[in-house]
Parts: sequence; structure tokens; C-alpha cells
Amino acid sequence: MNILICGDIVGRSGREVIERFIPDLISEYNLGFVIVNAENSASGFGITKKICDQLYKLGVDVITSGNHIWDQKEIINYIDNDKRLIRPCNYPSETPGRGYGVFKLSNGNLISIINVMCRLFMDSIGDPFRSLDEIIEQIKIKHGTHTIVVDIHGESTSEKMALGHYLDGRVTAVLGTHTHIPTSDLQILEKGTFYQTDLGMCGDYDSVIGMKKEACIQRFTKSFLKTRLEPASGEGTLCGTIIKIDKESKVSEFQQILKGGRLNK
Repeated sequence: MNILICGDIVGRSGREVIERFIPDLISEYNLGFVIVNAENSASGFGITKKICDQLYKLGVDVITSGNHIWDQKEIINYIDNDKRLIRPCNYPSETPGRGYGVFKLSNGNLISIINVMCRLFMDSIGDPFRSLDEIIEQIKIKHGTHTIVVDIHGESTSEKMALGHYLDGRVTAVLGTHTHIPTSDLQILEKGTFYQTDLGMCGDYDSVIGMKKEACIQRFTKSFLKTRLEPASGEGTLCGTIIKIDKESKVSEFQQILKGGRLNK
């Protein structure tokens, strides 16, 4: 089974490049499951029900998120009713929505998707290591051995890597999001878990992590001015990774995908 995981969708450019390439990728690679992080898909800040519906129609199966999940207020009342939209699992227990989901594939097998957020240079939030311990134990007790994919949303590469090694041998794949820059450290760790520090973003790379260059530069050079950030609107690049899952729920092959825009391969 082949699974595609795409990095943070940023604004209209990100949505357009997803719309352009996802259907063809599903056909070309015979994808059995598609995951995207879409916490920046609504004008760069948050996500809406309308965008969720559009992504599902394109063939996306699960949407992960991060610290911007609550930026569009409508999502607070929506997320409880959408089991395919996942927020970080280490928010407090009373937080709306779910931190993971267990889904049945067309062949009858199960796949679990867990979303967790780091703490270094991020919002104050629960311990990601302990939260993952609890969820993985619950999932395995209830469902046994199956494919488990973790989206680690975080700023620090060291924290992501530490989590990757911590989960090695316990989950199928660990992929990072949030920094909007694709890393080339795709690898199988010592105990068999696939790892990549960051998938990168789906958006316009003629920008500063998806936002218009001029406003971002002004924030650094004229910090006394409160500059409003807006998503860059040029041609986007789809950044993601395809992993092939074998019968033992391990990754046997992997391939980085860069389609369209400035990073196109």
C-alpha cells in the first residue's frame, strides 16, 4: 500500500497546487491513503469547513494540523463532527476535536494517524512524549499491530528527531511539519520506523515560509511597525513524501515528492 503525506498547505497557492496534483498522484502511484497538514490553508491562518470539504473531494483522507488549528473560529464548533480533521493530541483533554484517528482502508486493514505538537519555541502545551505513549498503548491494546503514522508539528529539529528516535520501532512512520522547509533526511531508523524531519509546505516558495517577502523583511528590519502577514500568491510547490507499507506495517520504500513551482523536480 502506498501512502502520500503532504506538508503544510499555505493559502490559495497551496490549495491550488494540491488541487492540481493530488488526483494525478493518486492514479500514478496507486495511493491507498492521502494525508495533508492544512492548518495554514485559510489565507495562511487556520482552516474552514469549506476547505475540508474541498480537500476530501480531491481524495484527501485525513487532515492534520498544529498551532494554527483554532485561527478560524468556526472550526471550534466544527471539529467535533469531523473525525478526519485531527488536532494535536497533547492539547488539554477538554479541547474540542481529536488528537488521533483510526481508519479502515479499502482492503480492510487499519491505519492510525496521530498528530502531536512540540513544545520548544512553540505554545505551552502538554508533554508530547507522554501523550504519544498513552495513545499508542491505547491503540495497540484495542486494535493490535497495524500501520501508525505520526505528524510531529514543531519548530525545533532536535525535538522532532528526539521524538522520532523515541518512537522508533513503535510506529510505522514519523514525519515533521510546521517549518515549511522540506528536509532531505528521509531514512529508516535503527528499529524500523521511517523518519523525515519536515515535509515542507505546499505553497509559493518565492516567499518567507509561504508569506509575502516584503512584509516579513519589514518585520525583521522595522520591528517597531506591526506588519500584517499575507500568503504569497505565486505558483505553488507540492511538497510531500510517498511511503510504501509492507504486510508487517513497515515502510519498505519511500520517495520525496516535489511538484510544481520553484522546487519542482
